[in-house]
Amino acid sequence: MATKQEVSVEDKLRALYNLQLIDSRIDEIISVQGELPLEIEDLDSEIAGLSTRIEKLNQDVAGFETEISNRKSSILESKELVKKYTEQQKSVRNNREFDSLTKEAEFQELEIELAEKRIKEAYAKIEQKKEIIARTTEKLNAQQSHLDHKKSELDAILKETENEQNELNKLSEQMAEKIDNHLLVAYKRIRKSVVNGLAVVPIERGAAGGSYFTIPPQVQIEIASRKKITIDEYSGRILVDAALAEEEREKLSSIIK
Repeated sequence: MATKQEVSVEDKLRALYNLQLIDSRIDEIISVQGELPLEIEDLDSEIAGLSTRIEKLNQDVAGFETEISNRKSSILESKELVKKYTEQQKSVRNNREFDSLTKEAEFQELEIELAEKRIKEAYAKIEQKKEIIARTTEKLNAQQSHLDHKKSELDAILKETENEQNELNKLSEQMAEKIDNHLLVAYKRIRKSVVNGLAVVPIERGAAGGSYFTIPPQVQIEIASRKKITIDEYSGRILVDAALAEEEREKLSSIIK
């Protein structure tokens, strides 16, 4: 079995270009997904925020309902006290005791009025909160429906490309076995540094693919000889000859469409 040291430069170039074809196809698949993953992430965050808001609003409503219940209880207590003071007035010994009981009863009447006022205010606040809850819930449901649609859309894309991606990953591993580690590192570094991710390009009409700078004839001959790895001095990309590129594209045509 051949080791990495025994692999020829030509085989390394073929493997590098194969990797490029594979990665370019994966880039296309990701491009088809478009902004869906980011849109899904944003919708998830928005829905979480809306859910938290609804939970807080429901807690507010529960708090007002507790307040109403407590104030109703205090009203009953105040009414009992008013009744008690009124009864006690019937058996007082002097005007001073009568006046004192009258003040106590009047104070409880004021407490009842205040409690009733606060109850009305609490009911009004509950109605306001419930209106906000209804609007927020409507928005949450709409966004949830939107999210479900986006997820279904993304799932369909992933399902459609899953088998192809698995095949590409297997093939990528096979190609990597033919490439020295330092070449792989260089390849990945170049891919990250260029906008379109093309680290390995063929010579097209005397220039590096995607470049307007002409490659000198002598350099083109060296590239075609496949005896060494050539880097384009302008774009920094690895160069291969057009014939090699065409051969590898045809070999992978059954997988990369």
